[in-house]
Amino acid sequence: MSVKANWNYPTAIRFGAGRIAELPEALKSLGASRPLLVTDPGVAKLPAVAQALDALRAAGLAAEAFSDVKPNPIESNVAAGVAVFRAGRHDSVVAFGGGSALDVGKVIAFMAGQTRPMWDFEDIGDWWTRADPNGIAPIVAVPTTAGTGSEVGRAGVITQEATHTKKVIFHPKMMPSIAICDPELTVGLPPYLTAATGMDALAHCLEAYCAPGYHPMAEGVAVEGARLVKENLLRATRDGADIEARGNMMSAAAMGATAFQKGLGGMHALSHPVGALYNTHHGMTNAVFMPYVLAFNESAIADKTARLAAWLGLAKPSHAGLIDWVLRLREDLGVPHTLAGIQVDGARIDEIAAAAVVDPTAGGNPVKLDKAAATKIFVAALEGKV
Repeated sequence: MSVKANWNYPTAIRFGAGRIAELPEALKSLGASRPLLVTDPGVAKLPAVAQALDALRAAGLAAEAFSDVKPNPIESNVAAGVAVFRAGRHDSVVAFGGGSALDVGKVIAFMAGQTRPMWDFEDIGDWWTRADPNGIAPIVAVPTTAGTGSEVGRAGVITQEATHTKKVIFHPKMMPSIAICDPELTVGLPPYLTAATGMDALAHCLEAYCAPGYHPMAEGVAVEGARLVKENLLRATRDGADIEARGNMMSAAAMGATAFQKGLGGMHALSHPVGALYNTHHGMTNAVFMPYVLAFNESAIADKTARLAAWLGLAKPSHAGLIDWVLRLREDLGVPHTLAGIQVDGARIDEIAAAAVVDPTAGGNPVKLDKAAATKIFVAALEGKV
């Protein structure tokens, strides 16, 4: 075989109910003594955060919290967090919350020891080599949703305010040293957020599986992640206390993010500019675009999606059968069928299509995603024509 590929797999993961109790020990194992807990304003009000801070301080760790994080985080959130990190002489980050808090926490830990501007480390070519790796603080990631999988990722998505574009900041050492995946932290997550984050995990699995390139490990992880979503997302959405379903969705989220090192595609390429311009929820935006992107890519992926449909036990083991299942799942979860359902219109279609084709995820789409293709998919999602 002449194929050559580079494969990376995630960090140490402590999975299971109640494992948040291990947070102090996890930090101490990294030599940390002054952690900055980064979260968002909503999660900051939950008892779990107060309990975590109390536990850290009781263990002799000088912990402080930072929660100035928007749902679609912006560069000023990172700058404010870096200022708090430096002023408090912190030596580590606990990224605690959903994807936004995890991304901002990781980028704060990364930027705290850098002297160049953050945009110098955008995920373009080898720009990550500009960073001083010794300036990156250790990170413990604690997800409270089951969606982005940012707890096992090496990047953070931040909106550049001047251009209203989402950019990916990347460095291999931005990978959290330890992820604590405790499904009890997701119990009680509202149905809308459970559905939206769960569909984000499914988008990661589907796009990674369909992306071109040779990465059978990632494909295997993606397939099992999709199965876990199929069997658990509705359960978790309908019963917020179903700890088994919550745990399986937390696994699916980490699996999706592990798999998408192989690539993403049109769902994310379109979702990123829409989120930046309309401030939509990222997972729900992916969910809206999902069947339209799958339909557009049929010529390149029909054989693969037929195999996936068979593995998932769908009534029709075919590309059409997979799309039918996605449509039913969206309906059962209350996902809007068109972009109007997330308050997105066609007024900025040219701007969105232009941004989609230069998004870092566009290159993973199985069919070339040029401006005409992005426009076609966007129009289909506006009109509801799969």
